[in-house]
Amino acid sequence: MLQVRNLSVEVGGRLTLVEASFTVRAGDKAGLVGRNGAGKTSLIRVLTGQNPAHAGAVSHTGSMGYLDQDPRTKPESAERPALEHVLSGRGLDELVERMEKLRLRLEEDPSERNIARHARAHDEFERQDGYAAEAEVRRIAAGLGLGADRLDLPLKVLSGGERRRVELTRILFAGSDVLVLDEPTNHLDTDAKQWLMGFLRQYRGALLVVSHDLDLLDEAITRVLHLDEGDMVEYRGTYSQYLKARAADEVRLKKVAAAQDAEVKRLQDFVDRFGAKATKATQARSMEKRIARIQRDGVTFNEKKRDIAVRLPEPPHAGRVVLEVDGLGKSYGGPPIFTDVSFDLGRGERLMVMGLNGAGKTSLLRILAGQSEQDGGTVGFGHGVSVGYYAQEHENVHSGVDLLTHMQESADLPLNVLRGLLGMYGLTGDKAMQDAGTLSGGEKTKLSLAMLTAGRRNLLLLDEPTNNLDPPSRTAVANALSDWPGSMVLVSHDPEFVRELQPQRVLLMPEGQLDYWTDDLLDLVAMA
Repeated sequence: MLQVRNLSVEVGGRLTLVEASFTVRAGDKAGLVGRNGAGKTSLIRVLTGQNPAHAGAVSHTGSMGYLDQDPRTKPESAERPALEHVLSGRGLDELVERMEKLRLRLEEDPSERNIARHARAHDEFERQDGYAAEAEVRRIAAGLGLGADRLDLPLKVLSGGERRRVELTRILFAGSDVLVLDEPTNHLDTDAKQWLMGFLRQYRGALLVVSHDLDLLDEAITRVLHLDEGDMVEYRGTYSQYLKARAADEVRLKKVAAAQDAEVKRLQDFVDRFGAKATKATQARSMEKRIARIQRDGVTFNEKKRDIAVRLPEPPHAGRVVLEVDGLGKSYGGPPIFTDVSFDLGRGERLMVMGLNGAGKTSLLRILAGQSEQDGGTVGFGHGVSVGYYAQEHENVHSGVDLLTHMQESADLPLNVLRGLLGMYGLTGDKAMQDAGTLSGGEKTKLSLAMLTAGRRNLLLLDEPTNNLDPPSRTAVANALSDWPGSMVLVSHDPEFVRELQPQRVLLMPEGQLDYWTDDLLDLVAMA
């Protein structure tokens, strides 16, 4: 069970949640929803003990599993095989290592003491179903679309999508009593999403999930916690039922707020008219108190639209051919990820890169962006080409550095222009001076896109640019990119986004097969 009492959360000097209380019991499946920047990820970090609360208390019974929106591999874990990392979810990796040490000690000294110690360790291993653990891990990993051979590789050679699947496998394998999942369907194909939804439906613990995947929210949850403007409102039922109830609430709140405004105006008119008269002074003071009480305790309704309106600048002129790739190959010390990949890209052309997780899509874009070295082949850029790279794991967003400084490092433009670009992506006001490390995944996506916009590029390398965005923001970004006349190399699992961009050609990885794009391929986008 997860219990929250009078909780307040502060981010960058702003309260994103004020005195909220709720409980998620065993068997409950709650979805936490709200626009990008509402404070969902900040709340999750407090609930899971990553950050302190501003006020209030959080408690939970039993063990807790937490999937971060952007899980990062710790340097000390990069060399260990993925399977070993997953087994650590139950502490089985340490138990296996301990059993091996005790076995060696037993061989050196078969004393009763060493026999007993080895026996106790073996009994504990059996109690935790250690002998069946690897089969269970591989079953979960297969359900999430992670090939059995990938589990035997070190974490450092896996793609970002594969590492996220490994982390999700570890959390599900651990068998926690409370699960807190932040965007669990990122990087999952259609089959893996279906498997995950089935797993979550059968899960008997307390589940709290943040997701912009409407299918997941509709099928897997029974309650919705709506977060906005520091307030939390709870709705019973599925996501579809929540949408109807929320729409009705907004109509009601609008009417109540309008009635309050009218009452405040009526009372204020009386105070302005008769406040100076001695015979009406007492009554006027009473009305001033009523005004203050309404303004303090009354409902608020903000009709201001929060949808972002993104406009990309015209790209600088480039030559007829902007990119030429010949015989490219890449490996990470083992079998090659891909070999002999060749293609070119013309001015204004859009190339879609497709392939299963681990096929080398991100590795290819990192080489093109100069973030990684190829093992063979060449990359050449045409005349006047300026390259912008959107990295799916936000490698260019640094903790301890505010948003405005990020923008200044991206482009030599006046501060008011840079602030305007941040505002275009909904990062307004004091947000510009906030530590970028405290941003949610959706806000980091917007910051990265704002940095691209500031740089005036004519070739964009986009690796899953819609991950973590709420639906209105995703639509705004898609509309802006679809109208932009520059060149693009695109990786995406979002069929609607790809449909909007209408690429001309497709590169199938790891084979490096080049073909013309057809909308028939949209059915494969979510799977590749």
